[in-house]
Amino acid sequence: MEQVSNTLKRLSNRYFRPALKRAGLLTRDARMVERKKPGLKKARKASQFSKR
Repeated sequence: MEQVSNTLKRLSNRYFRPALKRAGLLTRDARMVERKKPGLKKARKASQFSKR
């Protein structure tokens, strides 16, 4: 989707930019995969807790 918005933006910035901005196509999603921590199975998943 990002490539489409970039191409349209390059073709005619004056016409397409406001519409693309309203649609949320000009902002990049900054979410990243969280790294695996030592001692855990995944980034947040720990082994099952046992009382005994």
